[in-house]
Amino acid sequence: MSTIRRMVLFCAVSAFTVGVLTALPQSATACPSCKAANETDSLRPRAYMYSILFMLAMPATVFAGFGICFYRMSRSEAELSEMYEMSETSLPEQRPDVEPDDFGLRQSSHVPG
Repeated sequence: MSTIRRMVLFCAVSAFTVGVLTALPQSATACPSCKAANETDSLRPRAYMYSILFMLAMPATVFAGFGICFYRMSRSEAELSEMYEMSETSLPEQRPDVEPDDFGLRQSSHVPG
């Protein structure tokens, strides 16, 4: 399909969507009992609304917490793996904490401080 045809099709679909949405009733309200309850001065409907919002937010919070935890675990695992690979491949001359004649068998007496 050519790009001109795609643009024409996109414009036609967009115009149809806008036309359908403007033909719908302008005021979309909740069910009649919820609408009547929200129009009163009572705090109970507002509290009910907030409780629903908190219940909807809880699964997202839990999943986000698990996601952050797993991300941090994988990042620290990658850092440890990288450090382990570097320690295996480095020669005793390249490591400041090991004397060259030790060949990595014993640590030097130097304590970093």
